[in-house]
Amino acid sequence: MKIAVISSHTKSLFSFRMDMMKDFIKHGHSVIALGHESESEWTSKFEIHGIRYKQIFVDRNGLNPLDDLKMYKELKRFMKEEKPDKIFVYHAKTIIYASLAAKANGIKEVYPLVAGLGSIFRGHGIKNYVVKTILKIYYRLAFQASKKVFFQNNDDISVLVNYGLLPTEKVLLINGSGVNLDEFKPEPLPDKPAFLFIGRLLKDKGIMEYLKACKTVKQEYPEVRCMLVGPYDSNPSALQPEELEEYINQGIVEYYGEQQDVRPFLKQCSIFVLPSYHEGIPKAVLEAMAVSRAIITTDAPGCRETVIDGDNGYLVPIKDVNTLVEKMKYLINNKNVVEKMANRSLDIAKDKFDVKQVNKSIMEGMELL
Repeated sequence: MKIAVISSHTKSLFSFRMDMMKDFIKHGHSVIALGHESESEWTSKFEIHGIRYKQIFVDRNGLNPLDDLKMYKELKRFMKEEKPDKIFVYHAKTIIYASLAAKANGIKEVYPLVAGLGSIFRGHGIKNYVVKTILKIYYRLAFQASKKVFFQNNDDISVLVNYGLLPTEKVLLINGSGVNLDEFKPEPLPDKPAFLFIGRLLKDKGIMEYLKACKTVKQEYPEVRCMLVGPYDSNPSALQPEELEEYINQGIVEYYGEQQDVRPFLKQCSIFVLPSYHEGIPKAVLEAMAVSRAIITTDAPGCRETVIDGDNGYLVPIKDVNTLVEKMKYLINNKNVVEKMANRSLDIAKDKFDVKQVNKSIMEGMELL
């Protein structure tokens, strides 16, 4: 079978979906990956893995209907020319327009992945309300054109089912994107406490809470390291360079920018911190668990799926810097607890989040096995 894997962000095809696409190929299927970045830059990188790559136009965060129409037409043309047997698609805009383009071409085997609902469904204000209302209409149409819909947490399922956007019989729950346990292996803890945040520098990821907490912690424990890895972003909630600069200049955080391989940084930390407001299931947390690290994250959709509070880490309230600081200080002073939590993280990663098991669930849901 020919399977199209469609995303609005080309890099995520590599970082989140490569293991899945490789498994598709291992089972005898051909794969075409679609993303927004140029074919000249990415074609050879995909070809190494036996995957074709095609560029599509995507304005990820824009609200211009003409840009969205252009995207829909490109996807419709692709469906007509390539005639994929099955489509796996994620990110809001690509879910909507790929599903509708597939329907226009009589393709019924469409499988969206809702990997977190994002800030629109949980935000406030008039603009947010208008965008959410439109998005709900489009999602309903997209899900009508889909055979099944994958989710990564029950919170997101409840929101969309309660809105009446899809019936429960179309819902399939999977354990995130999984983590490759052959690539992310347990590492010994460093001698001194060190914290690490990995993710896009978005305020919805809790980046400001992390920075403020690090500032407070460093006042009492100046020797403790607070590391930060991740790119700036075009999202409206993105952190601006000048906002981060003061924390770098004061020696509060060590900023390493975007990294293709995060394992060297996971090796240097003892506690991984992600105070996000909402996720699907955060892959960075899964990778930290596989490396055997204690976790501090929020009691928020997607995040709470990764931590048993007090077992492999702590769940703190959203936007609660004081509680975050409290847990960071406690782990600084209790290395034995960090060691126990790190071991439990590894156990949970093996039992629940092994990418091989996640990919098996996806292929079963897509009727590929």
